[in-house]
Amino acid sequence: MLIKSRRNIIGTIISLALLLSACGVGSSNDISSRASAISAALGGDQRTEADRARDQYRHPVETLDFFGIDADMTVVEIFPGGGWYTEILAPYLKDKGILYTAGTDPESESSYSRKAAQRFKLKMTSHDAYSRVNISVLAPPDKIAIAPKGSADAVLTFRNIHNWMKAGTADDVFNAMYTALKPGGILGVVEHRGNPMIPQDPQAGNGYVNEDYAIQLAEKAGFVYVGRSEINANARDTKDYPKGVWTLPPTLALKEVDRDKYLAIGESDRFTLKFIKPLR
Repeated sequence: MLIKSRRNIIGTIISLALLLSACGVGSSNDISSRASAISAALGGDQRTEADRARDQYRHPVETLDFFGIDADMTVVEIFPGGGWYTEILAPYLKDKGILYTAGTDPESESSYSRKAAQRFKLKMTSHDAYSRVNISVLAPPDKIAIAPKGSADAVLTFRNIHNWMKAGTADDVFNAMYTALKPGGILGVVEHRGNPMIPQDPQAGNGYVNEDYAIQLAEKAGFVYVGRSEINANARDTKDYPKGVWTLPPTLALKEVDRDKYLAIGESDRFTLKFIKPLR
């Protein structure tokens, strides 16, 4: 009984340590060093001025610091799109870590997906900062091996949940992320935050996702909710636009109609959530 009790105590201590780590609890020197290294990646010449201009809305240093992303981690970025965050993660992880980018299928029947995959692959050959990026494919339900099973310290996704909801693949993607993570690994999520007073559209037609709905999706896959940050909040976002979230920059779907109004609002209000894959 004594041995079993000791094992339970040790297990509790390990789990608590993992949760504290997941919450970003560490020495101020660790945090300062991490933020400094991320800032250095932001300053590299692999980034365009247009992408730098969006830092004010996306707060990459604070966001990656909140998620606890260290330079020696194995990280998976889900659906990197044009590679805005890849431009930061690739040089940051290049020397000590590993980066997988799980994107669209270059063999997809969808011409949009094929072209997106081609553009991203071309971008990954455009600068030495991307020379160690591992490109994988995420195309549920068949292609879901985003990284070797249980290999990732962290999986990150930025403004993608609404796309999975529209495609009906949200559960598949959350399960794929869970499978790729090590026990104790981190899932970091940023998404356009919906109005909690309005019931969630299961297909997220306006591009917004209610925060509690996203938490439910993650917990359904087995993740444990750790905490949230208001780093990417925007109180000016009223979430009631003619073209949904795409009315706002950078898309500005209404083109020149009320352009100054939407530029003054800025990019969308976003929730920033952290989850952990439990030890067992």
